[in-house]
Amino acid sequence: MTTDAPATPDDSFHLFDTTLRDGAQREGINLTVADKLTIARHLDEFGVGFIEGGWPGANPRDTEFFERARREIDFRNAQLVAFGSTRKAGVRAADDPQVRALLESGAPVVTLVAKSHDRHVELALRTTLEENLEMVRDTVTYLREQGRRVFVDCEHFFDGYHADARYAKQVVTAAHEAGADVVVLCDTNGGMLPAQIHAVVRTVLADTGARLGIHAQDDTGCAVANTLAAVDAGATHVQCTANGYGERVGNANLFPVTAALQLKYGKQVVPAGALEEMTRISHAIAEVVNLTPSTHQPYVGTSAFAHKAGLHASAIKVDPDLYQHIDPERVGNTMRMLVSDMAGRASVELKGRELGYDLEGDRDLVGRIVERVKQQELKGYTYEAADASFELLLRDEVDGRSRRFFRLESWRTIVEQRPDGDQANEATVKLWAKGERIIATGEGNGPVNALDRALRRGLERLHPELAKLSLVDYKVRILEGAHGTDSTTRVLVSMSDGGAEWSTVGVAGNIIAASWQALDDAYTYGLLRAGVEPHE
Repeated sequence: MTTDAPATPDDSFHLFDTTLRDGAQREGINLTVADKLTIARHLDEFGVGFIEGGWPGANPRDTEFFERARREIDFRNAQLVAFGSTRKAGVRAADDPQVRALLESGAPVVTLVAKSHDRHVELALRTTLEENLEMVRDTVTYLREQGRRVFVDCEHFFDGYHADARYAKQVVTAAHEAGADVVVLCDTNGGMLPAQIHAVVRTVLADTGARLGIHAQDDTGCAVANTLAAVDAGATHVQCTANGYGERVGNANLFPVTAALQLKYGKQVVPAGALEEMTRISHAIAEVVNLTPSTHQPYVGTSAFAHKAGLHASAIKVDPDLYQHIDPERVGNTMRMLVSDMAGRASVELKGRELGYDLEGDRDLVGRIVERVKQQELKGYTYEAADASFELLLRDEVDGRSRRFFRLESWRTIVEQRPDGDQANEATVKLWAKGERIIATGEGNGPVNALDRALRRGLERLHPELAKLSLVDYKVRILEGAHGTDSTTRVLVSMSDGGAEWSTVGVAGNIIAASWQALDDAYTYGLLRAGVEPHE
């Protein structure tokens, strides 16, 4: 494994991001101008060399983005790139309104998309192969004369190469000889495999002498591998999107590509210290586009360095590198131990250490915890997604007793279906806390919400710390092994105090009973986090 390369990126290798254009084509993403400006700031902070902002002149939103980006963002690492197409057939580049819009964007770099597949030239552009070459030459030359740096994206290049290699290479040569700094070979349909990419890039590089880049779609699940294969073959410009966003199944993912280039290839593609911010920036961009971060994304996913099997835990206890290809801190992530029915002593000891408990010297205690976890998981509980419930279980075993802030006498929920179609949901809880018997009622938009409000109302006078807690997620799963409405239900609850978030689990034959268990754990854990001492 190589180490992080030194300080400042140079022009010998380009990290090019197209989240704001190609990434925005993903189903479910609809970026406002404010969203695009925020993402551009994150990408610049990460240290990418080029940020493709969109297609000015094609729609008002992209035109506004370039206007505002010039005024509002002081780019420290990136250059802004405007995307557009070569001039239309039969029109001079200087007279083409779309080409003029690229200049008016003020972007110092322009990416032109050009047809490199003969059938696309004839069927989509409805022009001749020679005119298409002239469109490339004329547009590149004109933009260069206007002081712009030009990259050319050869659309459908690999499919076009297999249909007519000679013509596909002529497009590359036309762009290169007209002054394009980089000619990007695009796997637009995403159907290529790494060996194919490597062979074509190597041949085109030798035959044309052009500086080559790669733009890979992920339709075969190989976009990252295809990107790295192109680099192995001599490409020095890679186009990616944050978190792999893009049309259909997406594009080459910026973060694993960057990490591989820097940690495995030893290429300095982002500034010193930026890689350690990668996980945070990945998640921040996911929040802006309003998509849940992928937990299993390489390098930056919350499960990227999570370990569950007892065999792995035993090895990691000796040396974390035995089951991790890098130190997760190098990409701003952390190692996590998952406690489950697969857990052995090492898993519990490591998880205890993660939570601040040294369990190594007490084999009997660790054995009891392992056995209790396995018994609970047989009933349907899962602790790998409910760290807070596991910590409460661990505390109970360490202390030798259950330490809680309240004791339940009973709870009751009522759901009333009214003739107008509306529902009324009400819950009553009877509790004992600090020696007092408490009866509290709450209404909500469902029985669980009503139960949550009743519990909070009953305890807030004695524990004002609860005012900071909020329920942020609620998941229900019907467990296998039973039938229909008679099934066992597992509930996972996520709670936050504004500074951290934790999850708890409940299991019962009744969804409300399972929800009560998860809420009980969630509030108990929240009070412990606030530093409140449980009462006997």
